Amino acid sequence: MATGTTKDRLLHLLLIEDDEIDVISVRRCLHDIGAAVTLKEVSSGAQAFEALRENPRLPWLILLDLNMPRMSGLEFLRTLRADPALRHLPVVVMTTSTDERDVRAAFGHHVAGYFVKPLNDGRFRDIFSAIERYWHASEVP
Repeated sequence: MATGTTKDRLLHLLLIEDDEIDVISVRRCLHDIGAAVTLKEVSSGAQAFEALRENPRLPWLILLDLNMPRMSGLEFLRTLRADPALRHLPVVVMTTSTDERDVRAAFGHHVAGYFVKPLNDGRFRDIFSAIERYWHASEVP
């Protein structure tokens, strides 16, 4: 059974997404379901690593787009999993890629989930509600 109050159990998310429409969709969805979250938004893998190294409070979950300029989501995953201080962080991929190679590569880097965008509002809410329930029910550091 999870411990701590709801205030203590804020879900800290890092969103790595370069499409502003998708960022707005995530924000709106989290608001609509009344999620107890803090959301840090960055638009590239390089910015994500800066945020991860600058903030002593690591996110409980990373939401990752695969198709980004400069550093793809798969490159981000490779680098994340090679870093002993960060490799444990759970990642959920939300991407437009239906390519089986991308799906296999993402799961090869131990992602917690893989969802194809665009997600309609109902599906988006279902996914985020499930993620929030899971993290609030789990024992987390």
